[in-house]
Amino acid sequence: MESPLPKACPRCGEPRILAPECPRCGVLYARAEARAAQLAARAAPPAPAREEPPPPSPAEPEFSPSPSLEGSAWGGELEDARRELRMRLVALPAALGVAWLLVKSPLWGGLVRIFLSMWVHELGHAVTAWFCGFPSMPGPWVTHTGEERSTVVFLMLATALGGLIIRGYLTRSRVLRVAGATGLVLQLVGTRVLSPWKGQMLVTFGGDGGCLVLGSLLMTSLYARQDSALRRGQLHWGLLAIGAAAFMDAFEQWWAARTDFERIPFGQMENVGLSDPSKLVDVHHWGELELIHRYNGLGLACLAALAVLYAVGLLRARAGLRAGEREPGA
Repeated sequence: MESPLPKACPRCGEPRILAPECPRCGVLYARAEARAAQLAARAAPPAPAREEPPPPSPAEPEFSPSPSLEGSAWGGELEDARRELRMRLVALPAALGVAWLLVKSPLWGGLVRIFLSMWVHELGHAVTAWFCGFPSMPGPWVTHTGEERSTVVFLMLATALGGLIIRGYLTRSRVLRVAGATGLVLQLVGTRVLSPWKGQMLVTFGGDGGCLVLGSLLMTSLYARQDSALRRGQLHWGLLAIGAAAFMDAFEQWWAARTDFERIPFGQMENVGLSDPSKLVDVHHWGELELIHRYNGLGLACLAALAVLYAVGLLRARAGLRAGEREPGA
């Protein structure tokens, strides 16, 4: 017997794929089909009654279902939409504000750096090195990076980014396709446009730069779809906290350095060598003001991108709530 043709999404009409949710509107197929079946049942004419039931006695008042119970299949979605709107309105500003207050405290700022931002800082060195073609291994307080570029590192990263693009096409995810393509462009620039000397300079800058960029990317997990693995496992809250802490730890320091040069961590680290700012100034010949302006410029650019994402997220959440309120029986 021939297999049935693939069905379309009951909500938006997009052809179904081998996934539990629609790639266009994000609705779960099972929930949408249940809702469609419920609406079809309501539209069907009632079966003729065989006999007239006796009128209710005065002691037993006739029961009529509460209007609030109608459309209960979508009542949960409506409440989810309201909760999503509240989360997108409060979560990101609150995380950044709390992180700012924590890093301003000597005690809490030290704990934030040890347990959260230091790891993102070292990962920033390593990720920058990989995109520039250098082998690198992050560790606590130090990242070991090779002096020469590696073809193996180049091929491994290019394969991973290519797989991300393929995954995006299979799941019809524009985000994955854009992320993979952007990564390949950055890898091309880092390995073919930048010289090895400039690549090493960028790796040094990528410590606090990684706190700013990777911290911002971690915070964007807040805007993952509700049925994604990040949201189902509540991982987005942990990533939001780590990202906000890493971002503010670096940004607060360089923002304060505009008026207080003593906040710049010049010097030499034990068993490591020159600190990143000392290496950028003494080895790569950056000026102090140039150093401050570049870190602050990157931080402000990340904040601007987060502000745009915040506004778009609010608009989409409000549109989703209005659509849910217009649903029949909502």
